[in-house]
Amino acid sequence: MRARETQATQKSKAHNRPSLRLRAALPWLCLLVAASGVSRAQISPGPLSRAHQSLSGVTQCTSCHNLGSGGGGGALKCLECHTEIAQRLKVNQGFHAGVVKHDNPNKDCVRCHSEHNGEDFRLIHWEPSQEKFDHNKAGYPLDGKHAGLECRQCHNSTRIDAQFRPLIREKDLNRSFLGLARACASCHRDFHEGRLGKECQTCHNTSNWKDTTKFDHSRTRYPLTGEHIRVACAKCHTPAEPGGAPRFTGLKFSTCAACHADPHHGAFQKDCSSCHSTAGWKQLSSAGLSSQFDHDKTAYPLRGKHSAVNCLVCHRNGNFKAPVPHALCADCHKPDPHSGQFARRKDGGKCESCHNVEGFKPSTYTVKDHATSGFPLEAAHAKTECAKCHLPAGAATKFKIKFALCLDCHKDAHQGQFAAAPLLNRCESCHNISAFSPSTYTMARHKQTRFPLTDGHIAVPCADCHAAKKQDFNAAVPYHFKDVTCTTCHEDVHKGQFQRFTSKARPDGRVLGCEACHNLKDWADMTKFDHDRQTTFVLIGAHKGTACIQCHKPENLETTMRHVSFKSAPSECEGCHDDPHARQFARDGRNPGCKSCHNTNKWKPSTFDHEQTVFSLRGAHQDVKCNACHKEIREVEGKRTLFYRPVPKECADCHGPRVNAK
Repeated sequence: MRARETQATQKSKAHNRPSLRLRAALPWLCLLVAASGVSRAQISPGPLSRAHQSLSGVTQCTSCHNLGSGGGGGALKCLECHTEIAQRLKVNQGFHAGVVKHDNPNKDCVRCHSEHNGEDFRLIHWEPSQEKFDHNKAGYPLDGKHAGLECRQCHNSTRIDAQFRPLIREKDLNRSFLGLARACASCHRDFHEGRLGKECQTCHNTSNWKDTTKFDHSRTRYPLTGEHIRVACAKCHTPAEPGGAPRFTGLKFSTCAACHADPHHGAFQKDCSSCHSTAGWKQLSSAGLSSQFDHDKTAYPLRGKHSAVNCLVCHRNGNFKAPVPHALCADCHKPDPHSGQFARRKDGGKCESCHNVEGFKPSTYTVKDHATSGFPLEAAHAKTECAKCHLPAGAATKFKIKFALCLDCHKDAHQGQFAAAPLLNRCESCHNISAFSPSTYTMARHKQTRFPLTDGHIAVPCADCHAAKKQDFNAAVPYHFKDVTCTTCHEDVHKGQFQRFTSKARPDGRVLGCEACHNLKDWADMTKFDHDRQTTFVLIGAHKGTACIQCHKPENLETTMRHVSFKSAPSECEGCHDDPHARQFARDGRNPGCKSCHNTNKWKPSTFDHEQTVFSLRGAHQDVKCNACHKEIREVEGKRTLFYRPVPKECADCHGPRVNAK
């Protein structure tokens, strides 16, 4: 497109050269131009962009439009000029292949590239921008390190395929986005020089060139096994000459000697693999060795783990003819792993007394052998691993250890609570070697302490009283208590209300505690508590048979008396009982109390003395029932209440006016 614009410019300059013919025709030409300006404005919808300036003019319309096809402006012929785009559409590749409809590709061009909008109009509009263009739409996703490249690092004239160059109409090929090949070698140097094919992605990826984990060596003629797997590629694939590219083909690998030097200097005729393997040079094949050399014919047949030992461990420097001392294990195995701890034994500390050639561990020293020592292993000790007692692990392990006391091996679980006489931390006083738990401490021995177990305490598990603190995981279980009163283990549900009783001493000097009122057999048995003697409220009459909870009421709707405030219990009748008389006997704001008319034996009959009132009951009145005179019923706070006052006092009020009051 730019080339055509340049050609039009050159033609325009040539036409502007002075000539006699042009001067003669100039007046007529001016008239023609003046007349054609009006008609051109009616034909062209507007000036062309700068890229299409060479196509401006009424005589150039058919260069882009096919006027014979009808419609406004006729069919477009974009692809007749832009043959590079036509070629991409033909092979269905590139960005345009995804946006152009194949039934009429010329028509689709104007959807993105609009013309006749002026010389400065931009024909190409990137969405959202050239830098943020979605390269997936071009059919070549950018991933790995490709994603961070600038457009022109790839899209430049040096990388355009030579076969595609003639098709591009752009004069400056550095402005084109066409013509790149997809092969890696079109941008990157082929370090393998074509020997491994063109599909680089078979072994490499776009994120890291040196990451060749995709390459599967097992599919080659030399699969990697054993130690070969960990060998760096460059160790085997060396350049043919200094500074050259690594060789990946043409390498010799039929024998080990192709890569490795012969450490035996030709002493053995067979291939290395007859004794060695790729698993490790020192991992020798016993079958291979036996086929090469029969060690049983020597003074030292190889048995157990000795048969797998590398020859050079014993035959230093590869000298197989030099004598090797072998009478004692210590001739080869130095230093002594036990540091001479068994040198004073009768056998001089021979290793075979406790070990064999099958392996240093486990030891062949048995529990039966241990019985010959100063500490026979019995019960749980017989099942204990050696390393539990013989510490530390490794070369510094001690086998001659102290064992007179349990604490020589075992941690004091009681943290010195029994260090004093008479026990002196002798664990066997309460435990045996079968198991630490249960203890052998008996009930009879507990009776010898400050706190003999009797009654209900006998059935209590030890752990209920002797329990470690929940928040302190390192604390020992307490067995010695400074205070052995009830509240050491039990909650004082009375919150000290009975301190004056519980603090009294027994004959042996210990305080009574809860036993001032309760006993050890049954907490609910309160026979020790004397309400008449220990309180100011003597229980007589009906009160004596009343349950405690009826007067000493628990808080918060509880059903037990665990949190009752006993001292706050009322001592007056109205503190517990409702006033059935609705305070009609109160005087001057004071209630005379129920006891003025009733007693605790029975609410009815009343002890009320009518003679103390202004109306004495004598004569026939003495036998009259109360409700014959006291009849007035009132409703007070939703209850029907009999009111005793006022009542008539005159005879006529009850008996009529004819009655003689005298």
